[in-house]
Amino acid sequence: MTRELDADVAIIGYGPTGLIAALTLARHGVRVIALEREESIYPRARAVTVNDWTMRIFQDLGIDQRIERVVERQRGLRWVTYDGTEVMRVHPQPSPLGASARSYNIYQPAMEAELRRCVMDDHADLVEVRYGAEATGIVQDADGVTVAYTGTGGVPGTVRARYAIAADGGSSTVRTLLDIPLLGNTVDTTWIVIDCHIKRWWPERDVLTFWSDRERPVVDIALSAGNHRWEIPLKPDESPADYPTDAQVWPLLKALGHDERDIEIHQYAFYKHHVRMAQTWRQGRVFLAGDAAHLMPPWAGAGMQSGMRDAHNLGWKLGRILAGGLDEEWLETYEAERRPNAEFFTSYAVRLGRIIKQEATREEIDELNTTPDGRIQPSQSERFLPPVLTGGWFRGDRGATSAVGRMLPQPVVSDAMGRIARLDDHLGGGFVLLGADVDPATLLTEQEKAQWDALGARYVAVRPRTAYTEGGDELVDLDDVLLTWMAQYGARAIALRPDRFVAAADVTGLATPVLTSPALAD
Repeated sequence: MTRELDADVAIIGYGPTGLIAALTLARHGVRVIALEREESIYPRARAVTVNDWTMRIFQDLGIDQRIERVVERQRGLRWVTYDGTEVMRVHPQPSPLGASARSYNIYQPAMEAELRRCVMDDHADLVEVRYGAEATGIVQDADGVTVAYTGTGGVPGTVRARYAIAADGGSSTVRTLLDIPLLGNTVDTTWIVIDCHIKRWWPERDVLTFWSDRERPVVDIALSAGNHRWEIPLKPDESPADYPTDAQVWPLLKALGHDERDIEIHQYAFYKHHVRMAQTWRQGRVFLAGDAAHLMPPWAGAGMQSGMRDAHNLGWKLGRILAGGLDEEWLETYEAERRPNAEFFTSYAVRLGRIIKQEATREEIDELNTTPDGRIQPSQSERFLPPVLTGGWFRGDRGATSAVGRMLPQPVVSDAMGRIARLDDHLGGGFVLLGADVDPATLLTEQEKAQWDALGARYVAVRPRTAYTEGGDELVDLDDVLLTWMAQYGARAIALRPDRFVAAADVTGLATPVLTSPALAD
């Protein structure tokens, strides 16, 4: 007899990726048991930033305002050589995605603590966390997954769930148990990462600075809550054993112009950079997410965020599948959508690393540094920092002239009754078709309408602020953002997924995308 389920989904690992998985699943009424090896939050600050895409995910989860209280808006980036030459600078840009900033500095332990509070405050009835539990085995059958673990004091236990998400980091036990190869390489250089508390301000302390040098490139970044970090490579003849105490670390900081008057050393650790990806992200009912699936250098600030986006992508799909709103075939879209995006950010991080290590050509620098004063304009930076998905559940061309695969901007809009709010707050969390001054349902065939109705889609007309609303489900484009964006891609109507990526446009057909081939192409 098959054992009764303990939960709908088991999550192995309760760091940022596991937390977003738990929050997303619970938001859809899914019962979750999370297994976390550590008894408390990992104390070292690893990731340093989140951006507006991640903040939009927080908004979908109803926690963005809480997270904004424990992060700080990033005030710019620069690449500088030790002789004072500024190689490149990126000024802060307004977010097109509805966040208060394009990027934020974080202190990861503080942000994780707030995420945990969000789970307990909002979803304690659905999410159980077993701390001190280390996975030791995983067995699948036609109906579910059984995860064996060793708990506090060595007491064994098991969790049986319909699906499992392995968010247990780069050294993933689950990935090893499933015998999934981790492909790629590890850069041989060891870096010392030094976290400090601020004692006084210094010039441009708030600008994320990459000190560009072939021998000793340095990442110099303000963290939130009065913290600061330096990441410094050890020389070939150095090792972590050369830095047993703070006394040996201070000369590195003093060489950068900082002493005990400016900062207090809080902690330091040693890391190597990885460029690796799991051969597959899924085996049966078990999915890899975050560092368990992919490891990238830190230069693009996308490692932790890519994991959180993995979890959100998988979470909203699993949530609807378990509720009966989507077919299980949708699970094939997870890796098809997330792998190319993780590959993009890995490649982007490697390119930025070439600049800080003075390995980049002038052409590579110029490709990023696209204006004379070093400022990257939003329209240009979108080429390098998308919310863009290149594979998965989409219909039609996904090239430069197509809206398909792109995340829709999020302006402030009004409903027909004059209630003003951000777009997503009006749209809710489901599938939506938007029409440019037209009811999009009128542009569908009877069969197309039935397809979108089966997904519970809404049909919303977006009116210009200079016109009257006409009744029905309508929004007013107060700042002419949505109508201009749709016109840019020649679209009268677009179909949005719950994650606000455009799944289809009338230009190439509004029928629902097809869940077929491995690449999920049309």
